[in-house]
Amino acid sequence: MSGAHARGTRGARRAGGASLPRIPDISKASGISEAPGMPTAPDISTAPDNPWAPDNPWAPDNSRTPDTLGASTSPKPPKPPKLPKSDLGTEITASLVVFLVALPLCIGVAVASGVPAELGIISGVIGGLVVGAVRGSTLQVSGPAAGLAALVAETVAEHGVAMLGVIVLGSGILQIVLGVVRLGRMFQAISLAVVQGMLAGIGLPLMVSQMYPMADGKAPGTPIENMAGLPGLVADILTDRQAVIATLLGVVTVVLSFLWKKVPGPVKKVPAALVAVGVGIGVAALPGVDVKTLQVGDLLAAVQVPGGEQFAGLADAAIITSILTFTVIASAESLFTAAAVDRMHSGPRTRYNTELIAQGAGNTVAGILGSLPITAVVARSSANVQAGAKTRLSRTLHGLWLLAFALLLPQVLALIPISVLAGVLVHSGWKLFAPEEFPKMWRQDRGEFVVMTTTTLVIVATALLEGVLIGLAAGIVLAALRMSQTVVRQHVEEDTAKVVMAGNATFLRLPKVIEALEAAAAAGKPRIRLDLTGVTHLDHACRNQVEEFTAQQRGMGLRVELLMPGPAGPAGPAGPARTVTTPMAVPDAPEPEAKDAAPTPGPTAEWFYLDTRPLPDDYAQRPPLVR
Repeated sequence: MSGAHARGTRGARRAGGASLPRIPDISKASGISEAPGMPTAPDISTAPDNPWAPDNPWAPDNSRTPDTLGASTSPKPPKPPKLPKSDLGTEITASLVVFLVALPLCIGVAVASGVPAELGIISGVIGGLVVGAVRGSTLQVSGPAAGLAALVAETVAEHGVAMLGVIVLGSGILQIVLGVVRLGRMFQAISLAVVQGMLAGIGLPLMVSQMYPMADGKAPGTPIENMAGLPGLVADILTDRQAVIATLLGVVTVVLSFLWKKVPGPVKKVPAALVAVGVGIGVAALPGVDVKTLQVGDLLAAVQVPGGEQFAGLADAAIITSILTFTVIASAESLFTAAAVDRMHSGPRTRYNTELIAQGAGNTVAGILGSLPITAVVARSSANVQAGAKTRLSRTLHGLWLLAFALLLPQVLALIPISVLAGVLVHSGWKLFAPEEFPKMWRQDRGEFVVMTTTTLVIVATALLEGVLIGLAAGIVLAALRMSQTVVRQHVEEDTAKVVMAGNATFLRLPKVIEALEAAAAAGKPRIRLDLTGVTHLDHACRNQVEEFTAQQRGMGLRVELLMPGPAGPAGPAGPARTVTTPMAVPDAPEPEAKDAAPTPGPTAEWFYLDTRPLPDDYAQRPPLVR
């Protein structure tokens, strides 16, 4: 055995800790022959082109286990994330809570939309059984939403209830197409301040509007009108004994919703809403008590399947416009709500494209049945999260409860006081409004506080979509202002007026830049130095202003030295001279090599003189300097 072989063997033994088989010295053999027990070497000439092919004998053997290699060099695969544990009892109780929240919403939205209350329940059932069964969002609950009530009422007044099914059907198909082409994820680009403002903008009007049903009254209309009518509502309550009883039931429901979790023992696992409903049913059954209860008619009789006459209306441009409007608003509301709901829990995140397809499937079914459009609803979703749900089971079951109670047990629904259900919604509205988030945001970031407050106020004053869009616009303006931080320093030394700029110079800071340039020109010095080497971003507006100023002042006979951001470039066809930035223009200084020009001044530099000497004739033929 040669020395090289021997050294290699001993080194391998020390490294691996295992004895390697001795390789016979074939150089002493009279002929080439195989050593006993030694595998036959493959023929190199027949090796395939792909060295990693499975049938290639030269491919590395990856079938050996770590035990045969002495040690494993591949890292252990990461453990899959733990999925939330599903508790059947919790999912069922959560579904009942969502059912109690969804039931009055379904009826209230239908009435506000100018259609029979049964159509609202049908849409709620579809939102649970169809949308809830798809793996889009885990805890988001869908159904008829107050955000579309005004639009639906306007559409029904203009085209009739019969055309509503065709419009909703067309919107559902368009939503499916949008999800298939993967446009759902664009709704993830939303500011946290906008999301919190959206929740508050939904919660505050919901809370105020439900104060009227708490007193067995009817809300005047818009959120502003509802707020303005609160003093009159209080006066009406004090003069009506039955209104006082209904209000007390609603107040007891709200108090139970806040305090029930603090009750000791296992009884606190029973949802507070169920306890409040039980108390309300008991009080409503007492003699002398005459509070309003739920009234639901025949669901099957309310179904209006669109016919040929309705589909012929698709030739009307107004119908197509309504379909597009419903699609945009319903998709935006659903996916903005998904972003908000994802921030309420730590479970699986929403699959935006899948959720958009799920919403489209729900609206397609709702359109076929001539029902109300479906979107994700924050009030039901937050109630689902707060009730402890972890899987899709709760939101699917809530649709089943709606269907079962409306079909099989309408007499049970007739026992539930409306004021109790209104109290449940008042509690949900308060949780969405979350007034403690406003001072918290003020302390953390006052700019984001402005965005959050603006979103809330616009939603309350107008509608959900308008408020979110304006909130997004406010967030974009805030981000643009913060990204346009420009530092401009100017002073005069001897015969030179100096302007030094750093940061992001955009059109938003153009007035500040123009002011500095005009001040330098007004200094009356024969030389102006503009140092922009510390600018990290220079947009077209600012660059154009600086270049125009430079050309204008040079035309007036002033010497303007301009240092733009970025390294100096080679001379172009405009002339043989090349400008090189150096710490000082020294006549006898050596010329820099062509490949690496002298470094451009950094953002901490105040200014640099310009070396304006023309390059030597043999400059390009010089060898590069060795550093």
